[in-house]
Amino acid sequence: MNPTMRLHDWGWLLVLSTLWGGSFFFVEIALRELPTFTVVLGRVGFAAILLLAYVIWKQGQMPLSPQLWGRFLILGALNGAIPYSLIVWGQVYIESGLASILNATTPLFSVVLTHFFTQEERITPQRVLGCLLGFCGVVVLIGKEALLGVGQNVLGQVAILGAALSYAFAGIYGRRRFKSCSLSVTAAGQVTGTALIVAPFALFFEQPWQYSPNLATWGAIGGLAFLSTAVAYLIYFHILTNAGATNVLLVTFLIPLSALLLGVWLLGEQVTWSLFLGMLLILCGILFIDGRVVRWLQAKAILKKPT
Repeated sequence: MNPTMRLHDWGWLLVLSTLWGGSFFFVEIALRELPTFTVVLGRVGFAAILLLAYVIWKQGQMPLSPQLWGRFLILGALNGAIPYSLIVWGQVYIESGLASILNATTPLFSVVLTHFFTQEERITPQRVLGCLLGFCGVVVLIGKEALLGVGQNVLGQVAILGAALSYAFAGIYGRRRFKSCSLSVTAAGQVTGTALIVAPFALFFEQPWQYSPNLATWGAIGGLAFLSTAVAYLIYFHILTNAGATNVLLVTFLIPLSALLLGVWLLGEQVTWSLFLGMLLILCGILFIDGRVVRWLQAKAILKKPT
C-alpha cells in the first residue's frame, strides 16, 4: 500500500520547499565571491557541525559503527555530493530554468524506482498522472522559453537528469537503510558524509583560504548551512520516514513555486497568469499522488449510484 501524507506532513513539505527554494538566493549571493566547491563545502561543512552538535546535545554522541558510517557516505554521495556536482556542472551549459524543469523529473524517477525496489510504494495510473500534472505545472511556472534549449548541450541536460535520478535513489536508500536511526542522527550522518566527499575537491582545486568574503557572503553561507541544509534535512528525513520516497520528492515540484513566490514577495517580481496556472497544475498533481481526494470522490460516486 502506498504511504499517505498526513496534514502536518504537507505543512512540513511546504516549509521544506521554502527552505530549498530560498537556497537559490543564498547561492546567488555566495557565488559572487566564492567558487563552486567552496560554496558547497561551506554549506555542508557548517551544517554538519551544527547537526553533529545537535545530536551530541540531545543524545550524548553519534553512533561509531563503521558499517553505519559507510552507509552515511553512500547516502551523502547519493543525496548530496553527486547531485550537487552534476547540477553545478550541468548549469554551466544550460539555463537555470531548464535545469529546474529537468530536476522536477525526480518524482517521476521515484515512482518507477520505488515500484521495483520497495514493497509499499507501487505504480498506479493515478500516481503517474499526478507526477505528469506536477511536472507540467513546473514547466508552466518556469515558462516555455526554458524548453527552447532542449536538444542543445545534451550532456548538460543528462547531468541534471542524473542528479534527479540520484535524488530518487537517495530517497529509497534513506528510507530502507536508516529505520533504526533517529532523524537527527541520519541527517547529521548524511550531511557529514557529503562534506567528507566534497572537501578534497574544494581544498585541492580551489584553496578556499585564499578568499576573503564580505559579510553578505558569510550571511549567505550561514543561511545555506543552517536553514537550507541543517534544518531542511531534519524535515526531509521526517517526511521520508512518515510518508515515503515519492511523497518527500514532491518537494521538487514545489521548490520552483516557492522560489517564484519568494521573488514576488522579496524582490517585487511581477505576478503572471503562468504563476496561477502552474500552481493549479502542481496542486492537482499533488492531490492525485496523495490519493485521498480521488478516493473520496470515488466513494461519493459509488454511494450515489442507484441500487
